Amino acid sequence: MKRKLNRNIYNNLFSKQADGRYFIKMHGLENHFVIFDGRKSPYLPDEDEIKRVCDNNLGVGADQFIILNQPTDLGLTSGATIFMRLLNIDGLEVGACGNATRCVAKLLMDYLNTTVIKIETLAGVLNCDYLDDGRIQCNMGAIKHEAEHIPLSKNIDTLNNVNLTAGPLSNPVLSNIGNPHATFFVNEIESVNIEKWAPLIQKNALFPEQVNVGIAEIIDQHTLKLEVFERPGILTKACGSGACAAVYAANKRQYKVASKMKVILPAGPLTIELMSDNLISMIGPAEYIFSGLLLDTA
Repeated sequence: MKRKLNRNIYNNLFSKQADGRYFIKMHGLENHFVIFDGRKSPYLPDEDEIKRVCDNNLGVGADQFIILNQPTDLGLTSGATIFMRLLNIDGLEVGACGNATRCVAKLLMDYLNTTVIKIETLAGVLNCDYLDDGRIQCNMGAIKHEAEHIPLSKNIDTLNNVNLTAGPLSNPVLSNIGNPHATFFVNEIESVNIEKWAPLIQKNALFPEQVNVGIAEIIDQHTLKLEVFERPGILTKACGSGACAAVYAANKRQYKVASKMKVILPAGPLTIELMSDNLISMIGPAEYIFSGLLLDTA
């Protein structure tokens, strides 16, 4: 069932604000986002403000900070409605986030009363659809594995025999779908302490911009389990781009898996499909939590 907000909430978010900034908090499989509109009144928060807003004790609480801006000329040419800026809690701007894309797509489609929308990101323009069961489908663009696109500090084979080890983790597949991922395959995901070993991988000199670390267990041809330790050092309950990277990695390693898989994350499943030309499609939920007004502190 589609759950829409009271119209006044949309009007508050998308209006020019004088005494503060309205926001909406949403989640995709318990991956939390605080969303601001910066089109009528530009919003350029510094690192301290982003940290404060995302802090669970002192602020709104979120895993990522999102600002909706006017699309660029490229986005307008492609029919994008907005440009979505994605900022990690340390202020680092990233190119993609699957769970955030679904949330923003749902927000805008509900507001505009449509079932299709295009969202511009640093990773490109993403097509999104509202499915009949209330889930959101997003075409996440092309995933890449070349060293210069991840990026890496040296040129290596990123798909096989990667000389990278930390405890039980070894030989990952390295890829980028708007942000970098190292996907490790393990026999039993519950036996691996990802919070212990992932930081060693994340800060390895091979990754000048660090990396998101995923551990995946293949259950059967159509199913895998996944946990992801994200930049800047967070174990999230779900990672959409990490799920895309895991299905891509399993197929590129030529494991006996399908191109369309159910990815089971700690907070629930996503449906990921690897299509031609390394394009990735993702289907999953997006939900509202609450809205509010962030007061000016100056």
